Amino acid sequence: MLFKFLLLADVFFILSKILAFLITPLIWILGLLIYSFIQKDERRRRKIILISILLIYIFSNPFIFNECMRRWEVPPIKETELDTKYDAVIVPGGLSFYDNEVDRVQFGRGNDRLMQAIHLYKKGRASKIFFTGGSGSITFPEMKEAPNIRSFLIELGIPDEDILIESDSKNTRENALFSKPILEENFPGGKFVLSTSAFHMRRAMGCFEKVGISADAYSTDRYSGPSRYEPDFLFMPSHDIFFNWNNLIHEVVGYLIYKLAGYI
Repeated sequence: MLFKFLLLADVFFILSKILAFLITPLIWILGLLIYSFIQKDERRRRKIILISILLIYIFSNPFIFNECMRRWEVPPIKETELDTKYDAVIVPGGLSFYDNEVDRVQFGRGNDRLMQAIHLYKKGRASKIFFTGGSGSITFPEMKEAPNIRSFLIELGIPDEDILIESDSKNTRENALFSKPILEENFPGGKFVLSTSAFHMRRAMGCFEKVGISADAYSTDRYSGPSRYEPDFLFMPSHDIFFNWNNLIHEVVGYLIYKLAGYI
């Protein structure tokens, strides 16, 4: 039974990586442009190119992205709105990688979820930091994130006994599933707060609740802001926005797939 579960998990992991590649706007547009080159009908070819240009504009428009992301992200709250004390702040991985060339951990934008967790710990809002994350790489499964984060936190002066990790999970579903026994063993009846990116919070909360771990949401790293109607924000394209869509589309599709699979 265990072997079957691990096999299915690996297949799901590989398929998720392939799907993540296929659902990016850049791939759609490149596919349309390639199709236009092999299209013999000149009228149809011009139509496909026009659609490609329109998609580039839509997916690089700050206003459209902001309004869509505002409706998806779980809104952040002020620190003062949290309960006084938690047993642990839970931090899902996917925010760093180890750079062997310079022999240190490198962080991406998602690192805000870890920084906010450290802040909650330092302010006495959480007694422990619990980091969950293994390897998100198909080609380098041995490069696990959690041990590197533990070492990083210790170097910052956080005592080892205040850091717990889970290093086998490869996705959000496994973050929750593999964290459950560790949290229940160390904090029976414990109180938790979940620190993750605002766009990822909906799926993360759903996964943890599904396995029976209740946590308060502490959204970080949000992409959206108040609605803005300045001309440049309404009409001027942005290359950064174009690639930010990958996160939103990935999360929406991931949430729907998890819902269908019964993971949330």
